Amino acid sequence: MGDPDGTAEVRAALMRMRRAAGLPVAFGGLLTSARQFRISDMTGTTTPVLRGLAIRTGSGLGGKAAALTRPLSVTDYQASHVITHEYDAAVAAEGLRSVLAVPVVVRGRVRGVLYGALRRPLTLGDRSLTAAVDAARELEQALAVQDEIQRLLSVAHQPTTADPAMWEEVREAHFELRALAQRVTDPLLRQELLAACGRLAAASADPAARRAGPRVGLSPREVDVLACVASGATNSTAAERLGLRPETVKSYLRSSMRKLGVHTRLEAVVAARRAGLLP
Repeated sequence: MGDPDGTAEVRAALMRMRRAAGLPVAFGGLLTSARQFRISDMTGTTTPVLRGLAIRTGSGLGGKAAALTRPLSVTDYQASHVITHEYDAAVAAEGLRSVLAVPVVVRGRVRGVLYGALRRPLTLGDRSLTAAVDAARELEQALAVQDEIQRLLSVAHQPTTADPAMWEEVREAHFELRALAQRVTDPLLRQELLAACGRLAAASADPAARRAGPRVGLSPREVDVLACVASGATNSTAAERLGLRPETVKSYLRSSMRKLGVHTRLEAVVAARRAGLLP
């Protein structure tokens, strides 16, 4: 994606969690090594003390949540007897008392932790915990998509003699990612998904087309339709998969062919691939 380190996704997840849970403070970050993650993003904080704080797995509330791979909370962080207290100074400097931590787990591996906090020692209810877990699940999905895009890009950058079955997998995944982008409500994540699809397509473009400069200006929906058609779908199947009417699919195909200067569906797919619009 446009943010290979995932910090934009973390930031968006924290904003969603803070809004949904009504928590004044949220912060978190991703793993920087097998046994450590670092606080990279914060919202609602009043000091910089948490930024860049390195948390070891097993230590403090977040480290324990990461080690156990389940959400945890404490009503009064400094007074808690169920966590270690290596990070009390930073937590106290920010004035935090009640804190929850939710691990971010992708394909069975902890990738980071999200925190939410109050500045009073109050029990965090189901609303806060549910919102934090939901935000973590959305972040997990974003990171899983990011991982898949990186994998597909590595395939797309292989020589053109690569296994044709691998190319078909790339093309089918490209379409699925574009379809997913249309269902994503977060505008930042949708933009990043579409940008990643563009990178995936450009990676397989004809070198001459890449040097030629600006590409043919197809609309996002025209590219969606061509991506679906490229996977072998009929107009009716494309309409079903994209949530469109068959007549609308035909209209998008006609406009795509006109812009690409071709006369058939197959020619349109080939021209789009050469132009770097499809993988």
